[in-house]
Amino acid sequence: MIGAFGFGVIFNIKKEYLLYAGLGGFVGWLVFELMLGSDYNISVSLFFASCIVTVYSEYMARRLKVPATIIIICGIIPLVPGGAMYYTTLEAINGDELSFLRKMIDTMFQAGAIAIGIVLVSTVARIILRKILPKLRKAKLKKSKSLVKS
Repeated sequence: MIGAFGFGVIFNIKKEYLLYAGLGGFVGWLVFELMLGSDYNISVSLFFASCIVTVYSEYMARRLKVPATIIIICGIIPLVPGGAMYYTTLEAINGDELSFLRKMIDTMFQAGAIAIGIVLVSTVARIILRKILPKLRKAKLKKSKSLVKS
C-alpha cells in the first residue's frame, strides 16, 4: 500500500484520491500473495490480481468521478515484475543465453498476464456501462411508466 501510495505522490494524484490508489495496490498485492500461497503459478496470480485491481479501480472511478487509470496505475505498480526484469537483463549481460531466454519468456508472461487482466476487465466494464446499463434503464423506465398508467 505504501508503494502504491508513493507512486501516487510521484504521479501528482490529488490528495483526496491517494488513499484509494494506495488501497488498490494493497488489494492487488493481497490477492497476488493469497493466490501464490494457494500454489498458483506466478502468471496466473498476477492475472487475477490485476483483474481485481481493475475491478476495484473501475468501481472507485465511477464512485469518485475520476478516470480509472489514476487508480489502476498505482494499483498495478506493486505487481510489476521488476525483479524478473532485472534478472533477465543480468543474464543477458552475463551472456548465459539459455537462462536469459528462459527468464525473458517468464517475465513476458508475467507482464502479459497483467496487461491481459487490465484489458479484459476494462473492456467488459465499458461494454456493461455503454451497452447493457442503458438498455436496463430504458426497460426499467418503461416498466415504471406502465405501472403508473395502470
